[in-house]
Amino acid sequence: MIGDILKEKKLVCSLEVFPPKKTDDVQLVYDAIDEMKVCRPDFISVTYGAGGGTSKETLAIASYIKNSCGIESLAHLTCAALTQESLVKYTDSMKANGLKNILVLRGDKPRDISQEQFDSRYYKHASDLAGAIKGEFFIAGACYPEKHPDAVSIEEDIRNLKKKIDAGVSMLTSQMFFDNEKFYRFIEMTDAVGINVPIMAGIMPITTANQVKTMIELSNASTPVELLNRIEKYRDNPDDLRKAGIEYAIMQKLDLIKHGVKGIHLYAMNKPDVAKTFFNAS
Repeated sequence: MIGDILKEKKLVCSLEVFPPKKTDDVQLVYDAIDEMKVCRPDFISVTYGAGGGTSKETLAIASYIKNSCGIESLAHLTCAALTQESLVKYTDSMKANGLKNILVLRGDKPRDISQEQFDSRYYKHASDLAGAIKGEFFIAGACYPEKHPDAVSIEEDIRNLKKKIDAGVSMLTSQMFFDNEKFYRFIEMTDAVGINVPIMAGIMPITTANQVKTMIELSNASTPVELLNRIEKYRDNPDDLRKAGIEYAIMQKLDLIKHGVKGIHLYAMNKPDVAKTFFNAS
């Protein structure tokens, strides 16, 4: 269980993979995992589509990581479109495959349901989902170092985060960020309200110029001038831009470790070469 790893190790390292939207591409994920396992991550998390569209693949991939690769897996689960019955079915499948770790998320509104349907979902927040499975699994949650996009303020967001902890969440993985100072300030604020669970620092290397806008929209993350300068400098040279983006992420990692963070989580985007370069750098 991931909880045991967190107790045993001073620094925990993990990475994230995602099931493809097309089932005929799923072998690519397994191939990527086989390459990335040489990085010796302490666990690998597996995403889950907003409406549960990839739930079967999430469980199959998580099971492969745990039972074939011998690495702990963390299966994601979102509230959107989830019922009591589907939750029981999902958790029963996890137990049948020896999976003991879940990351609970509210999730975004699936494209194929109306706003009214989304607003009337059974589990409103990740804290509700955590409360429903507390005691059965090791429960992780997500956090935003620069606040969730829907939150009025960072203070409000951290108060809501505390509700997740009180509901049973025992570890947090941060959304991607590019300014370490923002993360350190976030840690100070969570400490101040009594959030004392391990927080994994989420890092995603920028490897293409087109990623920047999308990543900022997804994460609500500010982009330091140093990173923007790198992107602009190599905008017309994809290979050098990729190298510069990974180098910046490595700089983030080394600074975070120097500051004593509990964990480093790589949003690997199913790219083994990025994962290997990132984790092998010291």
